[in-house]
Amino acid sequence: MSDRPNGHDLLTQEATVRRHGTGITTHGLVGRWRLAQVWGKGQTTPSNLASMGLRAVQATLELEHSAAGVGIANSILFGPINLRFTGTAELVGRRPLLRFSFQTVELRWGESVVWARSLPTPQPQRMPFFALIARDSSGWLAARGRGGGLALWDLV
Repeated sequence: MSDRPNGHDLLTQEATVRRHGTGITTHGLVGRWRLAQVWGKGQTTPSNLASMGLRAVQATLELEHSAAGVGIANSILFGPINLRFTGTAELVGRRPLLRFSFQTVELRWGESVVWARSLPTPQPQRMPFFALIARDSSGWLAARGRGGGLALWDLV
């Protein structure tokens, strides 16, 4: 996708977003997002090896409206094996932050769940989040994670 922003573009957008917010709503986030590119904390050049690895395992982020608010799933594929984390999320603040908590991890073989486990709820001050930077109508989403890395996803 040629209209994706580069690291410098995202840092510029991020500085603006910190002052003015994004206007992103849950409606604009709903969908299946495939990870396209990642940058390490403080980096303006992408981490090509990490990005290639995450694309190779088809790392995805799925967001949907649910009875609990927003449902979230993160998954990777190794052939027929799917490792999937599911839980709930909420948008908080003007920027906003997409705070989330995974309640379940599953290992699937095709459509069959072969192993599942409930996960503990993190303490509020340790809750993972994505600080949203931009959601472009051409089909990409950018955010900074709690650990400081930057991610860019394409809508699938």
